[in-house]
Amino acid sequence: MSSVQAKSSRSQAAANGPARPRRVRLRPAWAGRDMSLEDFEKADCQEGWRYELIDGRVEVFPNPELPHDMVLEWIQGRLFAYRDAHREVINYVSSCCRVFIPGRREATCPQPDIAAYRDYPYRLPREMRRWQVFNPVLVVEVLSEEYHRKDLVRNVALYRQAPSLQEYWVLDPRDAGDHPTLRVYRKRGARSWQRPIDVPFGGMYATPLLPDFALVVNPTA
Repeated sequence: MSSVQAKSSRSQAAANGPARPRRVRLRPAWAGRDMSLEDFEKADCQEGWRYELIDGRVEVFPNPELPHDMVLEWIQGRLFAYRDAHREVINYVSSCCRVFIPGRREATCPQPDIAAYRDYPYRLPREMRRWQVFNPVLVVEVLSEEYHRKDLVRNVALYRQAPSLQEYWVLDPRDAGDHPTLRVYRKRGARSWQRPIDVPFGGMYATPLLPDFALVVNPTA
């Protein structure tokens, strides 16, 4: 390329403004890579996988199988019904949220199967409706066989650090998909859990967090 052509190309690039950064497409091969929160939030995702940003690194998990989905649909339905009847207690339930954990060395935002919110800001301007702006009082995870340590170890520690979070429910359908058990972590103070509460299949769980709510652990009842 001649010097005249190079100068012309630079002039054209300057006229067009700075080049836009390429939009990242997340896929399983991205597991373990460093990534900024900005790039993560703008990324496209290969379907069939779930992506989380934990301490600035991408973690990747396959979409769960049917036993997980059946239990998830059941507990989500129960929380939707409670929300509709008790909007003064929880006014929003989401299955695609991110929970931002403060005080970590890099951006950390696990994505629970379900989260329930007490003060979802419906009246905020659209540009301010970001997951960082508001935080849940309850999160629910349903275990998968291959990745249960994520919810039983990693997330127990992470959710403990979320100041707004009052309870963490773990439903376990691994032994029998239609006979799950429930483990509940309740906050004691701002950032510590009480001893876990274990509820067997068919048992009932009630909590002061959700007045008038009684959960019988049986998706087929």
